[in-house]
Amino acid sequence: MISILTAFKGMAMGIAETIPGVSGGTIAFITGIYENLLGSIKAFKPSLIKTWKEEGIKSVWKEINGNFLFSLLGGMVIGIGIGIVAVEKLLESYPPVVWAFFFGLIIASIIYVGKQVTKWDLGPIVSLILGIGIAFGITLLPIGQVNESLPFVFLCGAIAVSALILPGISGSFILLIMGMYSYILHDTLKEGLLTNHESGALITMVVFGLGMIVGLVTMARFLTWALQKYNNITLALLTGFMIGALNKLWPWSIPEKVMDANDNIVDFAIGLEYDKVITSSSVSPTQYFENFGQPHFLIPSILFFILGIVLVLGLDKFSPNKTES
Repeated sequence: MISILTAFKGMAMGIAETIPGVSGGTIAFITGIYENLLGSIKAFKPSLIKTWKEEGIKSVWKEINGNFLFSLLGGMVIGIGIGIVAVEKLLESYPPVVWAFFFGLIIASIIYVGKQVTKWDLGPIVSLILGIGIAFGITLLPIGQVNESLPFVFLCGAIAVSALILPGISGSFILLIMGMYSYILHDTLKEGLLTNHESGALITMVVFGLGMIVGLVTMARFLTWALQKYNNITLALLTGFMIGALNKLWPWSIPEKVMDANDNIVDFAIGLEYDKVITSSSVSPTQYFENFGQPHFLIPSILFFILGIVLVLGLDKFSPNKTES
């Protein structure tokens, strides 16, 4: 049976994963489905074949929590479509407001996840600092060049989806660093497959999908083990990831390097048309208006920042630590 609530949570994860700097794993964590998601992914193992042969498909469906996964993945597919079209349009017209909303989400998420650590001794503190350093460092990495070879596409799928289930690390931003964000989401998925129905695009997306499956199962097993054996240390690390990611989410930032319509990385100039911001510098709202020549939307940004915090704290208050099936 399809769960509408789970589908909406999957939709939120899908939207988040299309935006460089925002992690679907964070959405999964704050909506109370994180451990259930890891458990369902972990259930995919060779023994499922034996279960299918001996007990039938219903037993397999129950073991992988099929209703939950079907609802979640269906929502994610819809969310990715919304993110590619609608959210990108909003980012073009009201960037400070959109980023302020996500900034509020992450600030509250840091509090939410940090509260799950039962004891802040040396191990969790070191883990927190390490997480901050890793995530912050990732936001500063230079952008790579496009590599269309299928083995590299497979590797991108495995790495990006691993980041998907890590709160604070954006799978789409990892793709951007690897030089494959525009190639996978725009050139291959949106233009090649959905618009022009190209067979080559289908092959590329299948290979990318296979890489995602391998990376997802591997990372889910590792995280499940880590949360069971080293719960406080792992949660502190995930909290650090989110703190470090804040560098990428500051609402008022001026582009420095951008990706133009031909996927070339060039210096930003006012009036230049571009698809993606590659590097930027954080400034005050006033500097944003003076130097960028765009409205800073200060009041709406503050309101949506508060809305982001309220949404997370509301989930924490009314449905803490609940899993779904």
